[in-house]
This record gives sequence, structure tokens and C-alpha cells, in this order.
Amino acid sequence: MIEKVVIANRGEIALRILRACKELGIKTVAVHSEADRDLMHVRLADESVCIGPPPSAESYLQIPSIISAAEVTDAVAIHPGYGFLSENADFAERVEESGFIFIGPRSDTIRLMGDKITAIEAMKAAGVPCVPGSDGPLDDNDERTLQLARDIGYPVIVKAAGGGGGRGMRVVHSEAALLSAISLTKAEAGAAFGNDTVYMEKFLENPRHVEFQVLADTHGNAIHLAERDCSMQRRHQKVVEEAPAPEITDELRQRIGERCAEACRQIGYRGAGTFEFLYENGEFYFIEMNTRVQVEHPVTEMITGIDIVKEQLRIAAGEELSYTQDQVKITGHAIECRINAEDPTNFMPSPGTIIDLHIPGGPGIRVDTHIYAGYKVPPHYDSMIGKLVAHGETRDAAIARMKTALSEMVVNGIKTNAPLHLEIMKDGAFNAGGANIHYLEKKLGI
Repeated sequence: MIEKVVIANRGEIALRILRACKELGIKTVAVHSEADRDLMHVRLADESVCIGPPPSAESYLQIPSIISAAEVTDAVAIHPGYGFLSENADFAERVEESGFIFIGPRSDTIRLMGDKITAIEAMKAAGVPCVPGSDGPLDDNDERTLQLARDIGYPVIVKAAGGGGGRGMRVVHSEAALLSAISLTKAEAGAAFGNDTVYMEKFLENPRHVEFQVLADTHGNAIHLAERDCSMQRRHQKVVEEAPAPEITDELRQRIGERCAEACRQIGYRGAGTFEFLYENGEFYFIEMNTRVQVEHPVTEMITGIDIVKEQLRIAAGEELSYTQDQVKITGHAIECRINAEDPTNFMPSPGTIIDLHIPGGPGIRVDTHIYAGYKVPPHYDSMIGKLVAHGETRDAAIARMKTALSEMVVNGIKTNAPLHLEIMKDGAFNAGGANIHYLEKKLGI
């Protein structure tokens, strides 16, 4: 097993990684900005190294600083968590060139799946269903582009090949608006991602967001851990996630899940990953792959009993997967609410000092958080301060437990979005299951 790991992240995921390392007997190094000296994982790590001022660009995104921290502490590996540098192929490459283990896929795999066009090509080759589209980048032949859109059928969506997180995309409903939309998207993509390549797909009007969790080792083994529904979104950001997804049959789960596992084998994938799909009218359409651990991984852990972060560490150490596909069993239902330090009505960030804190508990309740009474939530980073997860024998039981947990939770000193989550748990459409990705924004009047 790996002897010492640098945790190149902050907040709840950094604490989650630290706990997994401790269970496996791995020593930990917490790197942190000047604003994060009091984070819980920094206090609990075997060693800590300050890597810069509060702004992410001067600390958590500084590749030389993170690698230097690994060098001075004699660490063996670096775990990037999610966000920050987790899907940065250059970072993965620099880590391994410097003689350390990158706990994630190889850099060439990150590049392959980070470019939406090459990712779609790889998925089609593996038999993963994809959205009808341009099957490659759009060129300067306007007539060919217009005809392609006619063949696909309006509405279409123009996407940046290097985009992500809801950025670099534009929906087009008519031929008259297409060419200007492409020009605007190319300009935005070039400025935001340093790559102005765009492509086009059919725009699905009422889809759900359903994703499959996968694990793959360096010995050719790959499995899927079923699916999650992440359709409760605001501005393309997930708010509530659940597993398994409502209305997905065992046959469909096995068929799509195996396609994802086979794709991992074909591209030589290593570690944990997620295949994201749009799901509409009983059909799955691949949109992208996240080459890291996901924020919402706990709901999958709750229904399978498999520790995804520990599996990441074992895979990075060169071990084979701890499970075969036939050992993966789904038990019950799990729901996760992302708890953010923000106003629940206007969504403005709410940094500040937490005066009183009560973490809910009881059967089936899990809370992944780094906050504590007296902790000062900084204004420099993402507003998520924790994840509240409820597991039950049925979906209705999980919802009931989540309502109770949300009503018990106390975070005084700052505002949180807990009232919004309680409203969602009481919503009729959510309780019925199967609401599409636009439902929450329509409910909120956005």
C-alpha cells in the first residue's frame, strides 16, 4: 500500500480522503492556503504545508507548490479530490513525471475524455449510446453546418469541446440563429478554455441527468456501481442527487452499466470515474465522462456498501479491484442534499463564522462535512459546506429520513440552503420521481 499521500484539495472531500487513508494505514499531508489553516483535515493530518495565499489561483491551482509539498514531505502519491486540478491532464502528467503516483487516470486518458469530441468518438467505438450530432468539430463551411442542423432537427445545442460545468454551450431553436450562435460560442470557448473548437448535438428538451459510477484497475478489470439521478439542478449545478435512479429497470441498468465498464477496458481507464448521460423516453445519451471522484459519490456508497475512495487508493497502489461485477448489490435507496453557505432564496454566498452547529443523526443518516462550531467559512471558495445523505429501504423511506435530518440540522451564524432542500423533499413532483433537469429552475422561477 502507498505510504504517504498529499491531499491536494480542501473542505469535506479533503477530510473524506484523509479518513480513507487512515483506515488503510496511509500517512497524510494536508496542503492548504493561508485562509484554510483551521480546516479540520489540516488539524488531523500527519503533516501540513501552506502552499499560498487565499485565492485558488495562487494556492490550490499552483502545480509547482503542490509537487514541492510532496517532495519536502517525502510523500509517494497525490490525491486531487474533485474540482481544482482533479481533471487537469497537465497536472497529472507533471505529478507522474516528478516521480509521484497520481491517484486518478493517466494524463492521456484525462485529455481524451476532457475533449468532448474525442470522448464521444471513444464512446461510440465502445458501443455507448450518444446524442445525435455533428460527430466531430464544426468547420467553416456554413452550408454544410446548416444542412447538418436540418438533418439533426431543431432545437440543437452548440457546445465547446473543452467546456464543462454548464459553460460553453448555447441552445439554438431556428436556422436563422444558428451561425451567429456558433460564432458567439467559439469566441466564448476560446476565451474561457483556450480552445475554440465547437460541435453540435440534438437538444433534448425534457431529459433527466442520469450517471453511472465506474471503477477500473490496471489489470484490465472494470465494474459499474449502478446509476445516480442528478436531475435536480440550478444553472447546470447539481443540488440533490439520488441512487438508484427512479424508473430505471434492472435490465437497462445492466446493459448501460456494462457498456460503461467495457468503455473503461477499451480506453485503459484507471481509477474511479463517472459516465454522465441525458435520459429521455427510455433512452440513454452520453454527454461526458468525469475522470475523478464525484461530489455525489456517497449515495452510491450507501446503496452498494463499497468505499469508492479506498478503492481509488488501492487501484493507485497497483492492486486489483476488491469486487467483481456479480458482487455489486444494490440495497435500498439513498438521497444526498448539498448544503451550501448561501441565502436559500437569492443564492448569494453567506461566508462567516459558525456560532452553533448541530449535525443530525439517526438510522441511515450520513453527514460529510468539514465545518465545526467556531469555524469561519471563507469567501474565497465554493460555498458547499457539507453533504447530508439519507438511506432507507425504499425511496419514500429515504425521503422521510431526509426531511427529519434537515429539520434537525442547526447551522447558526451563516445562512444555508437547508430550507430549499426541505421544500424539495416536500415537493410532489420530486416525491413522484423522474422530474427532468429543468424542473427545479421552473419551480424557482429562474
